[in-house]
Amino acid sequence: MGLCLSLGLAGAVAAAPCGNTADGFSGWKAAFAKEAAREGVGKRGLAALASTSYASRTIAADRNQKSFRYSLDKFMKLRGADTIVAQGRKRKARNAAFYASLEQRFGVPAGVLIAIHGMETGFGGFMGDSAVVSAIVTLTYDCRRSDFFRPHALGALKLVDSGAITAQTKGAKHGELGHTQFLPGNALKYGIDANGDGRIDFYNLADAMASTGNFLRQKGWTPGKGYQEGQPNFAVIQRWNAAGVYQKAIAIMAARIDGG
Repeated sequence: MGLCLSLGLAGAVAAAPCGNTADGFSGWKAAFAKEAAREGVGKRGLAALASTSYASRTIAADRNQKSFRYSLDKFMKLRGADTIVAQGRKRKARNAAFYASLEQRFGVPAGVLIAIHGMETGFGGFMGDSAVVSAIVTLTYDCRRSDFFRPHALGALKLVDSGAITAQTKGAKHGELGHTQFLPGNALKYGIDANGDGRIDFYNLADAMASTGNFLRQKGWTPGKGYQEGQPNFAVIQRWNAAGVYQKAIAIMAARIDGG
């Protein structure tokens, strides 16, 4: 698959063509680099794009997301809900002031943030072993959900520009990064430097949890309102992850962590 060509009209430039195999990836990258530059990606981001490899494991994972088709009960057992709740309660008790400060700032109860943290990475125990930039760029090239992942690919390249990540940063197979597995476009938009070191680092717990609270608040979280299915803030949990069983599991575990 070759590079996309200008139509010859002033300002009219075709988008980089997607593909379903590795064969056209290098040509697509060259075309996408031009798009990225027009979108404000700088030299470091463009260098990271050039260094990416086609992420075969990411494509395999994207085609095989079976767990989200399970019943809620099976999904929660599979994901270790009881363990997440037990460990989550201990984490909340051990660092009560930290979680109280997050709730005061963003209005999001500790249980919700802790449940997300536990579900996403086992409280930081495993944050992924795939190169974030290669994964998200591959998904943008892939025809299945190219439009969805494009802003996240641009976000990843801009995060490289800012020094928040590098081309070697590891995350999940779909390019999610850090303690709570932010997609790069969301990381760029909602990231917060909570520990004041001048850098937004999603592999730092304070930054990651504050960024998660900020995401939920900016998506419409109403302090003091309920977050179970049918309550006002459940719709905000739905903005975090599109899978229904995941949304319900987070709400249930969060209530148990918070003692409700």
